[in-house]
Amino acid sequence: MFPIRDHNPSGRLPIVTILLIAINILVFLSYFPTNTENGINQFIFDWGLIPARVMAGFGYETILTSMFLHGGWMHLAGNMLFLWIFGDNLEDALGHVGFLLFYLASGIGAAAAQSVLDLQSGIPMVGASGAIAGVLGGYLLLFPKARVDVLFIFIIIFRIFPIPAWIVLGLWLGLQIFSGVSTPSDAGGVAYWAHVGGFVTGLVLTVPVWLRRGAQAFWQKTGGHPPNPEAEYRLGKSSVPRVPRR
Repeated sequence: MFPIRDHNPSGRLPIVTILLIAINILVFLSYFPTNTENGINQFIFDWGLIPARVMAGFGYETILTSMFLHGGWMHLAGNMLFLWIFGDNLEDALGHVGFLLFYLASGIGAAAAQSVLDLQSGIPMVGASGAIAGVLGGYLLLFPKARVDVLFIFIIIFRIFPIPAWIVLGLWLGLQIFSGVSTPSDAGGVAYWAHVGGFVTGLVLTVPVWLRRGAQAFWQKTGGHPPNPEAEYRLGKSSVPRVPRR
């Protein structure tokens, strides 16, 4: 299951969200398709965030550079999909400059969490998912009942369900915590604690915005739904014929 869109249109053009997506894609195209496997591994080792190296006082620049590197096409596509779905609304709420600073701060929070909780790791961490997790945290606080269309794939059954954001993002966060606790620190793969750290950082950074809008009064006014009229999508009819039960 994964989200494909929300029903929360933004009130302005998400310039920074589009720019961040473009930068991530351009950086990926600059090193991935034209490089050998060894070359890619060396590039990621040089510019990815290695907790043991950072905790030893070296490679601080990789806290920033690692946010714009990805290990493969699906890694890039998944992150950019999440950023596109949820980023425009946070940018609308925080403003262009505020959202950029928020995004970078969430990425730094994600890097800090991964480094502190996995400080002996020599495995490079790359990807925008820590910063994007911060976007999810902010989105959850401001728009907990915004409807998110989630695609469920079960063997050969494909269905799209609109689900409140607090359920989608709550399940996502719960999965990250469970996976972080149950996965050995030296296993590599997904940096779950970076996701958790980014999410918590984004949630905390959004609290002042939530308070300025009235805190619980803001939720009561909007009911947790988007302040703008929700987008409606009409799903096409299935071409699969229905077989009546005899």
